[in-house]
Amino acid sequence: RKWIIVDCGVLFGREGALPGVDVLMPDVRYLAEQRENILGIIATHAHEDHIGAIAHLWPILRCPVYATPFTARLIAGKLDEAGLSSRLQVKQVPVGGSLALGPFTLDFISITHSILEPNLLAIRTPLGTVAHTGDWKIDPDPLLGEETDVARLEKLGDEGVLALVCDSTNALVPGSSGSEAQVRESLTDLVGTLTGRVAVTGFASNVARLDTVARAARAHGRHIALVGRSMQKMVSAARECGYLKDFPPILDETEAADLPPRKVLYLCTGSQGEPRAALARIANDSHPHVHLAEGDTVIFSSRVIPGNELAIFAMHNQLAARGVNLLTAEDHFVHVSGHPCREELAQMYRWIRPKVAVPVHGEMRHQVAHARLARELQVPQALVPENGQLFRLAPGRAELIDEVPSGRVHLDGRVLVAEGEGLAKDRRAMGFAGLLVVSLVLDAKGRLAGAPNVLGEGMPEPVAEAVLKAVEQATANLRRSDPDELAETVRRAARRAAHDAWGKKPMTRVLVTEV
Repeated sequence: RKWIIVDCGVLFGREGALPGVDVLMPDVRYLAEQRENILGIIATHAHEDHIGAIAHLWPILRCPVYATPFTARLIAGKLDEAGLSSRLQVKQVPVGGSLALGPFTLDFISITHSILEPNLLAIRTPLGTVAHTGDWKIDPDPLLGEETDVARLEKLGDEGVLALVCDSTNALVPGSSGSEAQVRESLTDLVGTLTGRVAVTGFASNVARLDTVARAARAHGRHIALVGRSMQKMVSAARECGYLKDFPPILDETEAADLPPRKVLYLCTGSQGEPRAALARIANDSHPHVHLAEGDTVIFSSRVIPGNELAIFAMHNQLAARGVNLLTAEDHFVHVSGHPCREELAQMYRWIRPKVAVPVHGEMRHQVAHARLARELQVPQALVPENGQLFRLAPGRAELIDEVPSGRVHLDGRVLVAEGEGLAKDRRAMGFAGLLVVSLVLDAKGRLAGAPNVLGEGMPEPVAEAVLKAVEQATANLRRSDPDELAETVRRAARRAAHDAWGKKPMTRVLVTEV
């Protein structure tokens, strides 16, 4: 049995749920066991949730990686940061090209999305063709890069498609997602109405949007400055791959700071309230070079990703408190989605006409709605897969045949940690009720050699005093005792005292030293 892997991405940790965890990625232990039979990882496009785990997990999988030039350039940068560039060179596939891997032949068919070079993969096998969309939309005027190759999609459908693995993110949204060309017109007009400094924030990976903002700035006599590493990296990668040939000159942050307010436009990272990103630092006035004040404007050319609301609105409040005007997709036409709405999904099914629909991406409710739509469009069979489920698509009717180990691993600093190891749970507990450490020293006869020592972190001082009194009482008449039993007795007494004094039970550790 030979395998190919389509995409290998990450999710970003949320501090409230997973304190200290930067990113989450798939648990690939099952695939690691099949490593000798993995022919390669094929990236559909360069978003983090599709390529972000490659550099972290490649040492486990150790297989070739294939991508079109822009995606390959961004993966190569991640490999270089991880110290892997001497061990793995990404194999480039031309835009619109093909690739043969063992029993698989893959055609890269150009589609549109909110990033350069997205691809639908037509994966041809002896038992039928599987079309994998990656992320996509139907944008009649994407401004940069290729348009949707409708002719190849229709030809693929005419040849016959066994299964369509398809993006479900907007399966509950009626209509169509809209075009980048419409956003360009609206943003250009909007920038022309503004006085003072202007900062525009959005997803750095949407290079067409960056180009739109730069052109809007130039149209109204403003110079552009890129603020944030990912903005700079994305523009550099796009230029290296032959895009953004007419991009205006870029000022650095210090040069832009010397310009009159009406002459500058900042393109900033941080539209989702990320605490270390450029806009968050500007909002709390800790950025060394960019400062916004009353009369300046921030345009959020992005949507609010669910789960990021608190961080984004906190940043809004910081900016508003300083008199900065806030313009968002809620009140101005400054953003369109990169994912297909229901009319676009229906059109894809009319082009491809698969025997089996396999909704992926989004949440379960999106996948279920997508499957229901596929059935309404007369697709004979629709599956709703869950992580770890192994389906056989052919021969015969598609069906679930097995479940394999799956889950997530966390990148905790520089270390990969299994999801079930409980580190995040311990940190949440400490964040809620602090840490209590009791130290006891026993002499050779098993008696206390000195007074107990109590250390309380993250709790009011009276609580530590109450705990110390309870520990002293628990050890007052101590005779020879088993150290483990003593530790457990003291731990319970300490937690009970903390709860009685405070109403909370801190994480409690008891250290028993024998001398």
